Amino acid sequence: MTAPIPTPRELDVISILWRLGSGTVSEVREHMEGPDGPPSYTTVLWMLQTLEQKGYIRHTKEGRAYRYHPILAPEETGRSALGRLLDKVFHGSAEFLLAQLVRESRLSPDEVRRMRALLDEQLAKDEKGEASE
Repeated sequence: MTAPIPTPRELDVISILWRLGSGTVSEVREHMEGPDGPPSYTTVLWMLQTLEQKGYIRHTKEGRAYRYHPILAPEETGRSALGRLLDKVFHGSAEFLLAQLVRESRLSPDEVRRMRALLDEQLAKDEKGEASE
């Protein structure tokens, strides 16, 4: 069973923990942005507690503070979110998703070459009759 997809704000917080490796409420708050500055300490605490209840993160005690650690890997969360996006927005069409990505992203030549290599690799597997991963 895959984990539910985090909300956009939850994903902001988890993304900070992925970048930092772990973080206290204050550390996470320092990395958050908003139109009026970062959210309050208690708001960040509430978000971290909610993420922990949902099973996305865990905490360890560090002095008087808690240090929060991500449980889910970015790839695992991305796979779940991408599957939902593919289904709901692109009606199951990976081609439409890729076309949108290429049109809307500022891809470097190296990124395009790596994407082409992935597509060529998948095509070679399909031509050999191997199952897609």
